[in-house]
Amino acid sequence: MSKNTANDSTATGANPFGDFGKMFEQFKVPGVDMSAIADARRKDIEALVDANKAVYEGMQALANKQAEILKQAMEGIQGAAGSTGVGDPAKQAELARKAFEKTLSDMKDLAEIARKSQADALASITQRATQNMQEVQKMMRPK
Repeated sequence: MSKNTANDSTATGANPFGDFGKMFEQFKVPGVDMSAIADARRKDIEALVDANKAVYEGMQALANKQAEILKQAMEGIQGAAGSTGVGDPAKQAELARKAFEKTLSDMKDLAEIARKSQADALASITQRATQNMQEVQKMMRPK
């Protein structure tokens, strides 16, 4: 039975891009640095991984904030139900105003978490796109 070395190298944490670099080097094209191209693609993948990580962390933060909001809402409902004077229109109006203000604040927090997550992911991709353009310009210069 033969071992699959490609799967073994990724399972042990080895660099999966090393094989691509060797593969690209087999195809020698005059004036083209194949290892630089392979390295650039590796950096592209790393930028995508970073962007996905930022999105994932943002989703976790959003879910945690939503759970916190739900918990606070339930505590607020319990507190309102247990308080005296619920039949009082002034008390009801005050509870409704506080609930509305809390909802607006929570919505603002959720929007900020989503905005930050998207900005972090976009920053990673934008940075790599800029680097990619610089690499292409460098490759196009005559040596």
